[in-house]
Amino acid sequence: MSDRVVWIVGDGKPGHLNQSRGLAEALARVEPFSIHELPALPAWRAALAGVFKRAPARGLPTPDLILGAGHATHATLLAAGRATGAPTAVLMKPSLPRRLFDFCIVPTHDRVAADARTFVSQGALNRIVPPPAPDPARAERGLILIGGESKHFEWNSDAIATQIRSVVTRTPQVRWTLATSRRTPGDFLARLPALDALDIVPHTATGPDWLPAQLAAAGTVWVSPDSVSMVTEALTAGADVGVFDLPVNPKSRVGWALAELADARRVTRFIQWCAHGALHPNTQPLAEADRCAAWLLACLKRN
Repeated sequence: MSDRVVWIVGDGKPGHLNQSRGLAEALARVEPFSIHELPALPAWRAALAGVFKRAPARGLPTPDLILGAGHATHATLLAAGRATGAPTAVLMKPSLPRRLFDFCIVPTHDRVAADARTFVSQGALNRIVPPPAPDPARAERGLILIGGESKHFEWNSDAIATQIRSVVTRTPQVRWTLATSRRTPGDFLARLPALDALDIVPHTATGPDWLPAQLAAAGTVWVSPDSVSMVTEALTAGADVGVFDLPVNPKSRVGWALAELADARRVTRFIQWCAHGALHPNTQPLAEADRCAAWLLACLKRN
């Protein structure tokens, strides 16, 4: 039997593509799927393709499923579905009416109820594969992931640097690696204290496989609170996860999501760690891409 085919419509944003690839790769771990990627068309071209039922990509095998994340993918997703007859799945709360898509995969912080066509995930899907078993060697490795300015939290480089110093100096048994991101302020690294147990890797020195490899090796991960995707990736990798403290926008959905994870004892806030000296253990790593893949395959078999 030949492989089934999944198309991924991309908008050029690595974070969105990471979500779609994560789901497609999870599908391929269950059943034989070949994965093909195509760029989103400009909205006017996608509209014409939809009207005339023309596939937005040539030379690709006919899809059994079409995935996309990001508002810019919506029109191409719909055009591709209309042209090929394949079901569409959008990995977000779409800006267009949800009924236009066959399936929606929506994170909990978007406050959408699950139904026969809607899957609600804990955070965004990702490409991290949960570990098959605990590895004691990971206890000696730690990872610190730094985001930057966002609408969700009030960024303060000095506050984050102070918290990093506290974590590193209070865990002498751990060798730490710190990575920045594209959003990290340019002066942030200069504010960090020099610590023998801390290795610093700027985001410009990391490739696409760097973070998954680091997450697989680290037993503890600390994350700045502005990126819930980094938090869910660390939880998926099986690490114990701490979240640094910054003032939160009370209307932020990301803030709500982190509060729910903290209340569920999935992550530990810095202030809680200071009081107790330990992180909540991650005894059940997230596996949202695999869980979503199983749901989606069951839906496809029913239709």
